[in-house]
Amino acid sequence: MASEAEKTFQRFAVLGDSSSSGAEINNKNFSKLCQDCGITDGKTVTSADVDTVFNKVKAKDAGTITFQQFTEAMKELSQKRFKEKSPDQGLQDIYHLMEGKNPATTSGFYQAARAGAVDLLTDNNKYTSSHHERLDDSGKGTAGREETDNSGYGRAHKAAGTYDKKN
Repeated sequence: MASEAEKTFQRFAVLGDSSSSGAEINNKNFSKLCQDCGITDGKTVTSADVDTVFNKVKAKDAGTITFQQFTEAMKELSQKRFKEKSPDQGLQDIYHLMEGKNPATTSGFYQAARAGAVDLLTDNNKYTSSHHERLDDSGKGTAGREETDNSGYGRAHKAAGTYDKKN
């Protein structure tokens, strides 16, 4: 039977990769696991440390690590995170941090962005005064517009239309 740490490892390993068996984890998900489980604390263990350790334990041309390599990485990180403890005790403490953890999905992390920003811009109830009249009920910007003059001169230009005329 898989340990709690191994179950957590598998949950993060398959994150964002439906073809993954959960036996190996990539660097992105490894970093996320360290972040979500509180292994990275920004002081003793930083994201740079996590990347360094990942690259150190993985096979030379591999993009993922196995649970066994993961254990090696965690032993090394535990020495930074829990300096005063033995490697085995530090590893147990890290596994304790991982217990029962699931990948945290922050809004928009793995989901497509919502169209809410566009909705706000085209909701004519939010506009005031003359701008309110520029949008029709469907949010299209046609109602209330005046015809524009494409002559190339500004609206109040005194010499508008005199370019071709000789003095």
